[in-house]
Amino acid sequence: MPPGKQLRPVLKLKVDELFLRWLSEAATQRALRECLRQARTPAAVPRPGPCGGREDEGRPLPRPSPAACAPVGSCIPASQGERREHVQGPNPRRCPQSLRSLQGHRWGAEARLSPSLPPAHAIPAFHFPFGRPSGTTDLDAAVTRVKTAFSAFPRQRAFLADMSVVAKACSCPLYWKAALFYGAGGQRKGSVSVHSFVAMWRRLLQSCHDPAARFLRLLARPGADYLEPDDLLPFLQDVVDTHPGLAALREVPEHQSPYISTVVQRIFYSVNRSWSGRITCSELRRSDFLQHVSQLEVELGGCFSYKDFRVVHAKFQELDTDGDLRLRPQDLARHADHAISSRMIDRLFSGAVTRNTRTQLPQEAGERTMSYGDFVWFLLSEEDKTTPTSVEYWFRCLDVDGDGVLSCWELEFFYTEQCQRLLDLGVEPLPFPDCLCQMLDLVQPRHPGLVTLGDLKRCGSAPTFLDTFFNLDKYLEREQQEPAGPREGEDPVLTTWERYVAAEFALLEAEEEQLEEEEESEVELSPQTRPHFFPPPVALGLFEEEEDDVTY
Repeated sequence: MPPGKQLRPVLKLKVDELFLRWLSEAATQRALRECLRQARTPAAVPRPGPCGGREDEGRPLPRPSPAACAPVGSCIPASQGERREHVQGPNPRRCPQSLRSLQGHRWGAEARLSPSLPPAHAIPAFHFPFGRPSGTTDLDAAVTRVKTAFSAFPRQRAFLADMSVVAKACSCPLYWKAALFYGAGGQRKGSVSVHSFVAMWRRLLQSCHDPAARFLRLLARPGADYLEPDDLLPFLQDVVDTHPGLAALREVPEHQSPYISTVVQRIFYSVNRSWSGRITCSELRRSDFLQHVSQLEVELGGCFSYKDFRVVHAKFQELDTDGDLRLRPQDLARHADHAISSRMIDRLFSGAVTRNTRTQLPQEAGERTMSYGDFVWFLLSEEDKTTPTSVEYWFRCLDVDGDGVLSCWELEFFYTEQCQRLLDLGVEPLPFPDCLCQMLDLVQPRHPGLVTLGDLKRCGSAPTFLDTFFNLDKYLEREQQEPAGPREGEDPVLTTWERYVAAEFALLEAEEEQLEEEEESEVELSPQTRPHFFPPPVALGLFEEEEDDVTY
């Protein structure tokens, strides 16, 4: 797959989805039943003439007005004969024969089809990109609540710190306050007046009819119907500045930017299912991101988890030995003690799943690198291969020729290196034909010998299939552990990623505690901190006294 190639949504699938949605509407069903009833009603059918043609074939055709027969752009004054053209018809010699036959065919077709066609107003609206209007929103009551909240502020102007009261008055989650503030133009003057906020809130309620559409409209750029990574920065910066669960993060300013980058990448990893780099309203509506935003008042979970950030950032720092915030193939190969094959490492840097893989440093121009954001996607996909995005991630890496299917030669290309690594460890590998039969029996592809992305998602055994071809440690672990599911002592409710984070965070805390103990033990006692009973150096015979200095 060439660098920069992205998955594009299929237009036909989208059209089919919209058609089925329109077809399921109650008003559409009523209109279709009415059309069917009219089609079943017997109508007047032209009887055949004596020569096999229609009976009315010899009758004169309806005659259009001379203005219809005139060239385009010409101006013909209306006359008394033209005013009576619907009774007498125009002179056939004034209209060409081709035009008369075309108009007769058109009028005949309209006469035959018009009884069965529903009127235009009978087709109900079926596509609501900004939510279906409910008709129950009371704009006046909503505006009154907002004005009451602003009346408590000096000069009826609210700063960012005051927006929590306004958010509650708008019946929005608490951490929508930054989105509401910047959506009303608060970044220009540092505060928002009641008039500007009421005007913005009224327009928002009239045009956006569900939380997803309102959240997107507040943060998106003017005229855009999608969210880009930079659009989320003001919202996330407010979470960092005000959330009580991030007090430790506020004490370390240099970690705030990596935390925001981690959260942004996790949001796009789970929400942006089209891999376009732009979150649409429908994607936001289908995800659980807004539920996590609402739960921020209670807990810091989901993609906002501080514990997850600590684990991801620590793993990146372990590999980034030179500290330039870019990983090279030899750096990423050290992940999990060289568990991933070198051929897969090359595919990860080929541009199939990364963006901007070329470094911008002049002395290393053209070198393949991986940014911190791309590493977040890699770690999420590597440690939890049960999510749809992770399956898509590794499918794009395995699909070397980019034809949308995994053929036998592509699977053999990656499995050959796995066999060699097993032989280096003294393990007899399974021959590729036998391994291929096992994997095909596991996946059950619809087309024999060709594994598609839908096959992997549908089989439910994508982690086993993927680890077989590029992750040696997890392949051997699965071979030794027959029963599926969590290990002994693990919480079955937790996801694979949550179990991984819990284990790695425990190790990280243990390492930090051990490091602190070593630092404390290496602290030497200063002379001021010596015990009072410690004998002087002279008493130990360490120094020789001179006779002149001795006093009695």
